[in-house]
Amino acid sequence: MSYPLYAAIAGVIGLLFAGYLAMSVLKEDQGTQRMKELSQAIFEGAMAFLNRQYRTLIPFAVIIFGALLYGNWGNQKLAWGQAISFLVGASFSAVAGYVGMTIATKSNARTTAAAMRGLNEALSVAFRGGAVMGMSVAGLGLLGVSVLYIVYQDAVIINSFAFGASVIALFARVGGGIYTKAADVGADLVGKVEAGIPEDDPRNPAVIADNVGDNVGDTAGMGADLYESYAATTIAAMLIGVTVFPGRLEGIFYPLLIGAAGLIAAIIASFFVRTTEDGNPQMALNKGLWGTNVLTAVATYFIAQSLFADIPASSAFPSGVPLGLTISVIAGLLVNVAIGWITEYYTSYNYKPAQHIASSSLTGPATNIIAGIGVGLKSTALPIIVIVIAIAVSYNYAGIYGIAMAAMGMLCTAGMVVAIDSFGPVADNAGGIAEMAELGPEVRKKTDKLDAVGNTTAAVAKGFAIGSAALTALALFTAFAEEVIKSPGVSSALHGGHLVLNLLEPKIIIGLFIGGTVPFLFCAFAMEAVGKAAFEMIGEVRRQFREIPGLMEGKAKPDYARCVDISTRAAIRQMIAPGLLAVITPLIVGFGFGAQALGGMLAGVTVAGVLLAIFMANAGGAWDNAKKYIESGKHGGKRTEAHSAAVIGDTVGDPFKDTAGPSLNALIKVTGTISLIIAPFLNL
Repeated sequence: MSYPLYAAIAGVIGLLFAGYLAMSVLKEDQGTQRMKELSQAIFEGAMAFLNRQYRTLIPFAVIIFGALLYGNWGNQKLAWGQAISFLVGASFSAVAGYVGMTIATKSNARTTAAAMRGLNEALSVAFRGGAVMGMSVAGLGLLGVSVLYIVYQDAVIINSFAFGASVIALFARVGGGIYTKAADVGADLVGKVEAGIPEDDPRNPAVIADNVGDNVGDTAGMGADLYESYAATTIAAMLIGVTVFPGRLEGIFYPLLIGAAGLIAAIIASFFVRTTEDGNPQMALNKGLWGTNVLTAVATYFIAQSLFADIPASSAFPSGVPLGLTISVIAGLLVNVAIGWITEYYTSYNYKPAQHIASSSLTGPATNIIAGIGVGLKSTALPIIVIVIAIAVSYNYAGIYGIAMAAMGMLCTAGMVVAIDSFGPVADNAGGIAEMAELGPEVRKKTDKLDAVGNTTAAVAKGFAIGSAALTALALFTAFAEEVIKSPGVSSALHGGHLVLNLLEPKIIIGLFIGGTVPFLFCAFAMEAVGKAAFEMIGEVRRQFREIPGLMEGKAKPDYARCVDISTRAAIRQMIAPGLLAVITPLIVGFGFGAQALGGMLAGVTVAGVLLAIFMANAGGAWDNAKKYIESGKHGGKRTEAHSAAVIGDTVGDPFKDTAGPSLNALIKVTGTISLIIAPFLNL
């Protein structure tokens, strides 16, 4: 049996396990009739958004499919292979989104009902609901790449699989981010600040849209993001493996087998996630993540030993290939853990940065915002140092292939990471349903405990996504450099058979500046989109409070559907401009200024994009938890001027951490995947 077939079987096992988890969740009790109604409203809102989003993307997918077919028409195998691979990549991403979103939104009321029975039962339902998305992402990613390679036997042909994943991820991140923050800003500013009602109060017209937004942002958005990273890193590593191990297929097979090991490890480690009634749910989730990391690290060495034991040590692999690759993968796994710790330090209210922002709220929203920006800026240094160390270690032990393997080390655990991230919106929704269904304080206490953990896991997952995007971009950059030398038009720029980018060349400087500018312009589009959508949402919530008699007294019901529709329409309308910017810019630079300029642009987008993403994600997370720190009773607690200032800071941070910041991951990777596809056609 061939190694790619082993990987494909592992992908099928992951999908079967996702199906088992889904069925186990759907067997759970949904609770009272009111809880069922609320859960159904959230489900319908989420599906309405996904349906409209994917319908909007169909024309783009058809155009790209035709362009790939036409551009390679001289080589029928390449033309049809790349076009079909693109379609499979995009379709699998959409399927993962549908499956994950369906089960996540079906898990919320069931988690609330389980909380009536005990904390461990609630944790189990919420985690299993999130794990469906995690296993679907990893299973479909691994299955897609493996089967396409089995069919076409060429990593170059199937690299458009990653491009298909990138397109869906880009629009899922941007559209989902706009949706969730339009609803969140409207619910917070009018509900909390103006009306003075609690979060998830059923009188708030935007409360259902807000709960839907948690899912489209942190479930579908994050899932599509890491699915894209998974696919892009695997294919880039396969392409680099062809160059590093000429005449041997082991360099292509190894990334697939590492992905399979990570997926099986995540399935095994999912059974470690359990707690006691007075236990810490965060520790339970950590057991799952650490278990996945340890099992993957052990498997990595044995896989490397079985594939590369006969290759002697060399300058690229001074300690031998098996040990060098094992160290590289472990470096990636450690980046995962280190960035998680760093992100938690800068965003959790148990540590000084968020507490500093909370104390700054005592003097008003201006000082709160200044403090939050400072924390965000400061938080960029340590993650970059960690990534740089991982790059240096992996390159020292395994050359350019080692860098790709460090990225694989991070992403082969995507099944568990996405599961833990998707746990967050399930727990958040469960708490909202407990509040809206007016359940007892003992139930809300359990759901609040899970929700607090979910906030931390969401911030850590964003850090993971950014770190993996950085290493994925580097792997794509290396693969681009190896592919572009196939173009006859760049032969004069080659040195020793490799493309060399000289920073004294004006074209490269042009590319660097354009690349450094694109993330800022992209964020501007995303932030403005949230502002426009939130403006409409705020107006609607105010109108309902003003015009619906008895709403504030709890004697009338708000029009939830109207707010859901506003967020959906705004997200679909506003996601087009930033999406087109990401897709068109590398084409203009590549064909307009040449391969060297595009190489410079890739460097500029990666450096500026990663730094900006870390800043925005951590600043937003810190603002959010500074508000929660005050709501826990510090600095006077709720309904004080400090709390109002913190709510305003959190509102500013919402599009930072949930729209613009996370969307930069997709921008970085879509730039790399497009560049990789057009590389063989470029001139100087």
